[in-house]
Amino acid sequence: MGILPSSWRRDWLLGFLLVAVTLMAYQPVWQAGFIWDDDEFVTVNPVFKSAHSLYRLWFTASTLDYYPMTFSMLWLEWRIWANNPLGYHLVNVLLHALSAVLLWRVLQRLNIPGALLAAALFALHPVNVESVAWISEGKNTLAMFFYVGTLLSWLKFEDSGRRRWYGLALAAFALALFSKTAAAPLPLVLLGLAWWRRGRVGWKDVRRAVPFFLIAAALCWVTVWFHYHRAIGPEVVRTDGFWSRLAGAGWAVWFYLYKAVLPLNLAFVYPRWQIDVRNVLSYIPLVLLAAAFVVCWRWRRSLGKALFFGLAYFVVMLLPVLGFLNIYFMRYSLVADHWEYFAIIGPIVLAAALIRRPVLAVVLLLALGALTWRQCGMYANVETLWLQTIRLNPESWMAQGNLGNALLQKGRVDEAITHFQKAVEIKADDADAHYNFGIALLQKGRLDEAITHLQEALQIKPDYAEAHNNLGNALLQKGRVDEAITHFQKGMETKADDADAHYNFATALLQKGRVDEAIDEYQEALQIKPNYAEARNNLGNALLQKGRVDEAITHFQKGMEIKADDADAHYNFATALLQKGRVDEAITHLQEALQIKPDHAQAHNNLSIALRQKGRVDEAITHCQKALEIKPDFAEACYNLGVALGQKGKVDEAIAYYQKAIELARAAGRQDVAEQFNGELKRYEAGLPFHH
Repeated sequence: MGILPSSWRRDWLLGFLLVAVTLMAYQPVWQAGFIWDDDEFVTVNPVFKSAHSLYRLWFTASTLDYYPMTFSMLWLEWRIWANNPLGYHLVNVLLHALSAVLLWRVLQRLNIPGALLAAALFALHPVNVESVAWISEGKNTLAMFFYVGTLLSWLKFEDSGRRRWYGLALAAFALALFSKTAAAPLPLVLLGLAWWRRGRVGWKDVRRAVPFFLIAAALCWVTVWFHYHRAIGPEVVRTDGFWSRLAGAGWAVWFYLYKAVLPLNLAFVYPRWQIDVRNVLSYIPLVLLAAAFVVCWRWRRSLGKALFFGLAYFVVMLLPVLGFLNIYFMRYSLVADHWEYFAIIGPIVLAAALIRRPVLAVVLLLALGALTWRQCGMYANVETLWLQTIRLNPESWMAQGNLGNALLQKGRVDEAITHFQKAVEIKADDADAHYNFGIALLQKGRLDEAITHLQEALQIKPDYAEAHNNLGNALLQKGRVDEAITHFQKGMETKADDADAHYNFATALLQKGRVDEAIDEYQEALQIKPNYAEARNNLGNALLQKGRVDEAITHFQKGMEIKADDADAHYNFATALLQKGRVDEAITHLQEALQIKPDHAQAHNNLSIALRQKGRVDEAITHCQKALEIKPDFAEACYNLGVALGQKGKVDEAIAYYQKAIELARAAGRQDVAEQFNGELKRYEAGLPFHH
């Protein structure tokens, strides 16, 4: 009776140690942040924030890929951790560690030598860092947990004959596929296990595996549909044919085997191979792979059996990512570390079974643990990830562009431009590279160059909605309003639910004097994005032009609720309040605008008007003077300073500022304003009261 409890305690202790060692090796990711598409998957995923979000994750095409179990896990985590990356990273590491524990139990049940060592090697192998340290690849770690759970349940069913274990295996497999369909080849593995254990595959084994094949086929079909219609869409991933892909599959298998054996210089994006199908040498890796299978099969009654099974498992689990199907990431590289996560178990188990010396095992684990610790540093943050990727693969245009985006978000525009320029040089036919370059140039005010690159992006990808929108902005700044309107309209034809496009279109319409249409477009932008503070503000201005002051005030107030530190919102609200005669409130908001933005010339000018109306003429004069310090050619500020000086009885100075205001208005081509000021000057000279 005492043996079983002791064995039980030992297994629990070993399992705990395996988890603890994994957590220690991955400790650097505890301080890591979100990278690349983590925002799309988690932090700004609109489905997570929508009504009936779980229903949409499982039963609609709201997501780019059909991984409802993974998205449900991230949905729950988002409600717990929100935008704190620590929680997401810990969950990924724990799932990886628990999968290693389950793998140990699977290998033990198969009586494979070195089962615990194999599990530890899997837990600490640096190739797996990409799957564990990248939050979005939680789909890998979650699928792996259910995958090894399926294997364990299947083996328990085979050993005990109890149907409940079969049902549990089937359920776990479905959950693995709902997490990520990389687990789809598992039914072939089940048949392989039958051959491994009994030396043959019987009809009974096939019948038992049929439900697994059916579930895999159904979920694969759904995933492929999502990937081609949602994730890839019209994007061109690969243009090569079958023979190129076949040759490339041979290259990929040996590449992954090489990284499993010697995990050095691991990169997030590897150089993309160019395979010449006319060169017979391109097929040598595939021929060598076939020869390896033949040799192992020939010696299957001895060591060859283990080698054959390990190699077959490795290739079978790589099948979905060998290039026969288009995967979006293959735009950048034909191989990736996270695609090896399931397959690497094969060579790891073989290596563990062959290691007989404990000292060698300890040294190997320490080396792998150290490499994993170091590799985790690559995933510390977005900037580090792309810098390291460029160090390992300088010709990665994707990394150059993404580093540029990261720098752009930090306001380091000049550095960003350098990387965008490099991305364009590497891949001149990439629409995103030209688009990003154009955006950065736009921020630097280099409008002509920005227009050139945005137009180039549209030459490559005519339905690029964001490029149409930003090209419209650039043209608007150049005064080419009609062309801008055309591009805004084209952008909205492609992407009708783009609030920014409606907002920019409305702004262009306002410049054309089409106020009613502008109001409609601002309202459309707010239908799509109710918390769009800038749209609230500009809609208020448009409504003011139509004399709908009360409606304008409502929108200004809502805009300030959303974005209280917007100086323009306070300024515009005050302008509306002045029209309603609510001078004291207007003064408060103009002062608030100047607290936020002290060099807001228009706010100084309007505050001078409000103060003058309250009889505070000296303060009014001070604010007019400040407005002119900020903007010396500000005709209205000159005029208002003249009015205030006139009220103080400083006639000569008042007339001088009236005249200067008229000159400034004429110099700016604003003849109507100049005539208005001239009329007021004549009234003043005639001793008549001036208009406010």
